[in-house]
Amino acid sequence: MNPRIEENRAHPRLADLLGDYHLVNQAEKGTAVAAVAELPAVYRAEAEDPAGAFAADTVLLATPAGADAPAGCVVLKAPRDGRAPEIKRLWVTPGARRKGLARALMAEALRRAAASGAPTVRLTVWSWREEPLALYRALGFATVAPWDDRPDLLCLEKRLDAVERLAPEAVRAHAADGLAELLVDAVDDGASVGFPAPLDPAEAAAWWSRVADEAAEGVRDVWVAHGPDGRPSGVVTLVRTATANGRHRGEIARLLVHRSARGRGLGRRLLAAAEAHAAATGLTLLVLDTRTDSPAERLYRAAGWTAAGTIPDFATDPAGVLRPTTLYYKRLG
Repeated sequence: MNPRIEENRAHPRLADLLGDYHLVNQAEKGTAVAAVAELPAVYRAEAEDPAGAFAADTVLLATPAGADAPAGCVVLKAPRDGRAPEIKRLWVTPGARRKGLARALMAEALRRAAASGAPTVRLTVWSWREEPLALYRALGFATVAPWDDRPDLLCLEKRLDAVERLAPEAVRAHAADGLAELLVDAVDDGASVGFPAPLDPAEAAAWWSRVADEAAEGVRDVWVAHGPDGRPSGVVTLVRTATANGRHRGEIARLLVHRSARGRGLGRRLLAAAEAHAAATGLTLLVLDTRTDSPAERLYRAAGWTAAGTIPDFATDPAGVLRPTTLYYKRLG
């Protein structure tokens, strides 16, 4: 089971987590102190009054599955003076490590940073902290010119995927340049998205060209996530019901994230963008179906979708094997 992530800068456990973080950090820097009261003033203030110290920031806590109290935290500093948001104070208690808490905290912090519209996010890490540094590298952070020149302190930055709604002409322009690759990648990965494997890129591009026509007709909306290189890294579409008695309803279809871009919260962000637009344009009910027991089910359940039932032998997977599908719905507003 996944850890539970919550935002709460006033949680009673947070002071202990931050105190432990700073005590270990001071020891690693060679300036060990015995208690929080002996920390430098700025660090002591964080441990003694987290709600005050981080009043303008986002504080996230992680509770391991089956546990009662948080065992990890991270702070997403709000952007100031034109600077990018900064991730700080990532900490997991030693007894709760190797359970995915740090990665879950980072994924949510990155999702929040991206949702704010920031093009980049940054952080600092001591060069000797090998495990956190490995995690940051795996999440796509790269070393940049330092903004803090303390010896042995590395400054890292990550460009964030930008999510945007595509106009019909943009869908057409990306049909063969990126969108087709997303569809081919999904089929190669075994996703049941309407095509057998292997999927010809030309067939995938033709399908997206038809989607562009539907977008021009107002039947389907398309959102894409652009990676740091500008190419589509994820996509989702919203299909509007055409019947007169179903115009309050829409369907989420083709939520795809390229395998190279997973683990960054893109699926959740794309889904949230489609849901927000659906609500803003008067839809009150969304539906979708996904292969039963697929990884996508975890995403939909976490996003508040309700399983309505399972249909056996609904469609073949790319290898031609009949698979069941689970129907989901979500009320808006």
